[in-house]
Amino acid sequence: MTESRQKSYLGPYRVEAFNASKESENKIHDDAVAQRFGFRGGLVPGVDVYAYLTHLPVLRWGRAWLERGTADCRLLKPVYDGDSAIVTATEVAPELDLQIESHGELCVTGHAGPPSERVTPPPAFSETPLPPVPPAERPPADEKTLAIGTRFAINPFRVTGEYAEEYLRTVRETAPLYAQESLVHPGTILHIGNWVLRHNVVLGPWMHVGSKVQHFAAAHISDELSAHAVVTANYERKGHRFVELDVLVYAGRKTPIARLGHIAIYRPRQLADAA
Repeated sequence: MTESRQKSYLGPYRVEAFNASKESENKIHDDAVAQRFGFRGGLVPGVDVYAYLTHLPVLRWGRAWLERGTADCRLLKPVYDGDSAIVTATEVAPELDLQIESHGELCVTGHAGPPSERVTPPPAFSETPLPPVPPAERPPADEKTLAIGTRFAINPFRVTGEYAEEYLRTVRETAPLYAQESLVHPGTILHIGNWVLRHNVVLGPWMHVGSKVQHFAAAHISDELSAHAVVTANYERKGHRFVELDVLVYAGRKTPIARLGHIAIYRPRQLADAA
């Protein structure tokens, strides 16, 4: 007879969603453009919505989760500026089942795994040539420039105290851990999956739709973050064009801090239909 797993619950954790990217290059965050795509308004960036989700794993496991924990998320429905995002977690040992509801809909599902005793970063990235520096003139995103096996880097980014403070405000983070221990929020780490695309190709309106994360170490304020990435998939589904990335994030160009599996719709069907 199978023994049922004990369940416990965390949350709700409520966030007033904030769209900090209305003026960004990605016009899916602009109200007028997003409405032409059939949305109510500009989308709150998926990486920031993921940041809301991480509050409960950090509440459950603390700093250790930022150093050796795991997570995944699927962005099912948009979260809009000013709406209440309600984050809840069901603990089905050893994991947390996570979700975000907003404007009466289930918008995000995900999981978080507990810190492991030891995690070894993958050797694959060190066994192949380093990716090229992002080009000064970025080519358009298409099946050729995002072909499977294409390798990318990002323009290295140093996390200043001012940036870290502003990001905590952007994602409405209330956990004191980040400021007390000068740690970088995991939402910033996931942003690097987006930067791999933005630093290397020119995109129209596009959407981050899911990610997997394995932490190897916590990132600290003043760290310089960089990344090596490879395209693992490029395909069409329901008229959308998807790209998948395998990204290894470094601090100081030598210390692996996270591995990201990042999924994005880089050409929504609305653009394909208009072509």
